[in-house]
This record gives sequence, structure tokens and C-alpha cells, in this order.
Amino acid sequence: MSKGEQTRKRILERAAQLLNQRGFLSSSVSEIMEATGMQKGGIYNHFKSKEDLAVQAFDYAVERIAEKYRAALEGKEHAVDRLVAVITLFEVYEGDAPFAGGCPLMNCAIESDDTSPVLRARARQAMDQWRDMFVRIIAKGISRGEIRPHVHPDTEATLFITSLEGAVMMSNLYKDPVHLRRVIARLVDYVNGELKT
Repeated sequence: MSKGEQTRKRILERAAQLLNQRGFLSSSVSEIMEATGMQKGGIYNHFKSKEDLAVQAFDYAVERIAEKYRAALEGKEHAVDRLVAVITLFEVYEGDAPFAGGCPLMNCAIESDDTSPVLRARARQAMDQWRDMFVRIIAKGISRGEIRPHVHPDTEATLFITSLEGAVMMSNLYKDPVHLRRVIARLVDYVNGELKT
């Protein structure tokens, strides 16, 4: 990796943390400069604009989380085990969250809704990938006889995602992980009881 690539990666790492906490669009350039240790010219040497940096920082955050999903799914073949691995991965938000400030996808989706079509499109793309992961796991589980045949994969994906994201939001709002713990436990019971054949 060249020195320029290392610098760009360092900017993305630090900017992703800041922007997830302070806002992908509402963080000032001076805050980004302070967080990255770079001057404005140095930042714009690697990124076309503040929005370009925000989009790439969001992509960076999403990829770091995707890596965690891939690691959690490693070696798990049964659909129920795969669903439980994805659900329980949210336990990291209690102490070792990948990014301070909550889920980057939820934060970006809310912030960009009416302000940045580019970021909103990126958030939708990331959500589509997450939903597709759940849908694929469930559909494969149905075809293998591991999940009940009456289950609708897309409906279940909506249930899992909205439950987990809502729990992250409540736990952040109340500064109490009990909300996330409750949802994780309930979803695990649901998968093992009502979805499993």
C-alpha cells in the first residue's frame, strides 16, 4: 500500500468514527480536520468534496460491519445457526461497538433522508445488502428443510432488521443495553422456536 493509500485509509478510519457520531453531513470541515490530523488541502487531495468524504466514510463503515458479519457466519451451515450468529452479533453494541454513536446505517439513513440523495442512495444500497443476506439465509433454510416452509423470507428480514435497529436506538437513547438484550433474546427464541423445523 502506497503512502497516499495509507493516508487515505487513515482519513476514512477517523472520519467514519467522527461522522457516525456527529453526523455524516453536519460535521464541519474543521471537526474533520481535527479528527484526522489533516489540513483541509490534505483532505481534499484525497476526496473531491465533503460529501464525497462522507459517502466514502459511510462505505468504509459498512464494509467494516460486513467483515464482522462474514466472520460471524464463518463455518456455520445451518440456517438457524446463521440467523442466530447475525442477531447475536448486535451484542457488540453493548461494549465493543464497531463505531461509536450507534449503527452507521441507521444514522446515515435518518440524516440523509431529505438532505443528500447520494448518501440516501448509499444507505438504501447497504440496507438492500443486509436484507438480502437475511432473505438468502432464510430461503436456503426453507429449501433445506431447516426452516418451516410457511415462512416468508422478506417479511422475516423486515422483522429482524427493524427489531434490532429499534433496540439499538432505544439502548442509545436510554443509555441502557437492556433494550438490545431483550430484543436479541426474543429474536433468538423466535428463530429457535417458531422458525426452526
